[in-house]
Amino acid sequence: MVLSPILSTLYIAPILHILENCLKILNLLVSILFVNDGLLVAQKKSLTVSNSLLFCSYQITLSLLKRFRLMTEHRKTEVFYFSRLHRVFDPSLFDLSSIEGLILCSKNTWRYLGYIFNRKLFFQQYIDFYANKAISMVKYMKILRNLVHSLAPQQKYLLYRSCVLPIVLYRFQL
Repeated sequence: MVLSPILSTLYIAPILHILENCLKILNLLVSILFVNDGLLVAQKKSLTVSNSLLFCSYQITLSLLKRFRLMTEHRKTEVFYFSRLHRVFDPSLFDLSSIEGLILCSKNTWRYLGYIFNRKLFFQQYIDFYANKAISMVKYMKILRNLVHSLAPQQKYLLYRSCVLPIVLYRFQL
């Protein structure tokens, strides 16, 4: 049975609190973010150290979820690395096979809550995606112009304000 987002958040909140305390006790410097999906974040200069912190944190998370009779969909697990390196960055595979997981390849872009990130935090893919979405919306609006009874200028303005601007300005604060 699938719970509603509110019920699942209420159910998972104590688990996240326990997880955070476990990570503090073990001195694992990993941040936990939870909105709709869980996110474990390790910030170290060494990729090996980050991977070991994430591996331990993931293992603790799995054991807690099992204790609360919850399942993890390993196929939805992703790994993503930010890098300041000027040369080509090719991280090694992240192996979770020893704890019932998969061997994960790092993704080139990461989508989280409507944002599109790349390794160097350039937002070109994000801008391209939403600009193309807005342009296609304007093209669809031109189809409405060809109706038997054309739209009045006020209706076009209202349509633009309600359909195109929210797309163009989505997550503008970022």
